[in-house]
Order: sequence, then C-alpha cells, then structure tokens
Amino acid sequence: MKILECVPNFSEGRDEKKVEEIVAEVRKISGVKLLDYFSDSDHNRTVVTFIGDPEGVKQAALRSSLRALEGIDMRTHTGGHPRLGAVDVVPFVPIRGMGMKEAVGIAHQFGREFGEIGEVPVYFYGEAATDPRRKKLADIRKGEYEGLREKLSIPGWEPDAGARTFNPKSGATVVGARFPLIAFNVNLRTQNLDFAKRVARKIRESSGGIPSVQALGVELKERRMVQVSMNLTDYRRTSIPKVVEFIRAEIAGTGVEIAETELVGVLPLEALEDVVREYLKMPEFTPEQVIETHLLEE
Repeated sequence: MKILECVPNFSEGRDEKKVEEIVAEVRKISGVKLLDYFSDSDHNRTVVTFIGDPEGVKQAALRSSLRALEGIDMRTHTGGHPRLGAVDVVPFVPIRGMGMKEAVGIAHQFGREFGEIGEVPVYFYGEAATDPRRKKLADIRKGEYEGLREKLSIPGWEPDAGARTFNPKSGATVVGARFPLIAFNVNLRTQNLDFAKRVARKIRESSGGIPSVQALGVELKERRMVQVSMNLTDYRRTSIPKVVEFIRAEIAGTGVEIAETELVGVLPLEALEDVVREYLKMPEFTPEQVIETHLLEE
C-alpha cells in the first residue's frame, strides 16, 4: 500500500474560521487522514499534516490550497515567519510503498494543476527542484512576498508552473518533495530578538553550525519571549537532543533560560529514539520496546 504525506503551510494563523475552512477540505477526501494542524498567531501561519493514498493526498492538497487562496490576502499579511504567498509551501513526503521519484511526480502534477487553477506562480524545490538554485526553500523565499514582484522579473527566476506574473493577493507557492522534516522550536525566556537571531545564526548549517539544521530568530510578542525556530531536515544526522543541548550551551551564563520547546506537526517514531537514549541514558533502547510499534505491524 502506498502512503504519501503532505505538510502544506498556509499564511494564516490568527483567524480560526479561515483555518477551519481550509482544514475542512482535507477532511472531505476519502482515503486521507488528517494527522495534525498547528496555528501560531505570532508566525501568522498554520501547518497542516495529512497522509493517505497518493491521488487522495494530491486532491486534499489541491482543495485545501484553493480554499486558502480564497480567504487569505497577502496584501495585509504580517507575521514573524518568512513567507512567499498565501499557500506558502506544499511538500510531499513518501512514507511507505513508494520512493522519492514518485513523490516528485506527484509534486509536479500538483504544482502545475494548482498554479493553473489558482493563477499563482509556482516554484519547485527540494527533490522536485528543476534548477539547482532552487533546491533550498530559503533561497526561493529570499526577499519574501515583498520582493516577489521584482524576483519574477529577474532572468532565471521564472516560475516552474502557474502564472508568470505577480499575483498581489496570493503571492507565490513553493512545491516540493523531501525526506521527513521535523519542525522544532526552542522558546527563550527573553524579549531580546537579537539574542535569538544570534543563537539561530550559531546553530544553522548555512552559518557553519550543525548539519541539517535551518534556523531563524522570531519574536513571540503575545508570549513575551523570542524563539529559535528550526527545521531539522535530516534527524538521522542531527537529533533533537543535540539541538537542545547546543542551544543550552550557547546561552549558558547569559541569564537567559529555555522556557519551553515546541513540535510543529508530527514526527517519525524513529526520531524519538535518540531522545530516550540520550536523556534517559538508555543506549540499548529500540522501537520494539514500545507496545504501539507492534500494533502498527499487524
């Protein structure tokens, strides 16, 4: 049985009614299971996670994304998280019974269909990238929505699919295929945004930090804290405990403490193995020691 995951990120995290309308479109599709959706008002962003058969997942992604285009207006959007459009990024992740090549095919099909119907520019990234300059999501997002009109006029930055011109209401969408990613945040008990940005710069791979870590500093105004917001692009190379301990060491002696951590969406069970092994000092731990693991195999 083929199982595909999709984790679209929508640029709306404050209007609960709009979020529910988007999520409702996923629930309508037979053969697709909604796993989670997480909204953050400071980021003004919602991350939805669902799995199912490839065709059903593609349809759920299409319907929810088109509904998002109806309700989100980027001309008035503000938030702490980088974004390019109303439907900011739509990644497809092969989970079982299918390889990355097939996931890339689904991403390309979705991108072309969504771009045409929604009349938005679409860029392909990750394993679905058609240009090496567009492999990394951050490179495509550079300049964000505010710089999109200019980016579309630069030779070499023509969209892969959809509209060729700037859509002021909806912006652009980035579609791709990738390995399971963990969206993990560490909230710091301070309101100093520059402090969070310095920590993010220290930890992210692109600045010479830890492999497979993308990070940025974000202000959490409502909670009177700042956040190191991260994507762990390959938990096999860098575990959650390694990231937490790196940040703990980085802030030691500054008077700033870790207030809490957040998991955005879901993660593979395998990614929790290192949490048990390192924090519980249980080096021989295996998933077979978890009852639910055996239930899933039936």
